[in-house]
Amino acid sequence: MAKPKRIPAFTPYYTEDQAGQVRAAFVHAAKPEEGDPSVSDFIVRATMREVKRLQRKYNGGKPWPPVPAGELRRGQRTMDEMRHRDEGK
Repeated sequence: MAKPKRIPAFTPYYTEDQAGQVRAAFVHAAKPEEGDPSVSDFIVRATMREVKRLQRKYNGGKPWPPVPAGELRRGQRTMDEMRHRDEGK
């Protein structure tokens, strides 16, 4: 039997308010109406919808070459990044 592929994962970080709204959207709409079996499936579907929008806008609708795990910058966010994150409230 073939070994199942490992799912490469990373964790998004939400503020308390954002996390509360994600949970509420899942409980009140995504799960019953949209058919998402888990909050993880809901988040993946929403994220991939945004990825496809950005592909259409910036890459002629085509997928980008994947970026390998470990290639993104790690560490504490800069003040500018924190300010940008707060704008989404």
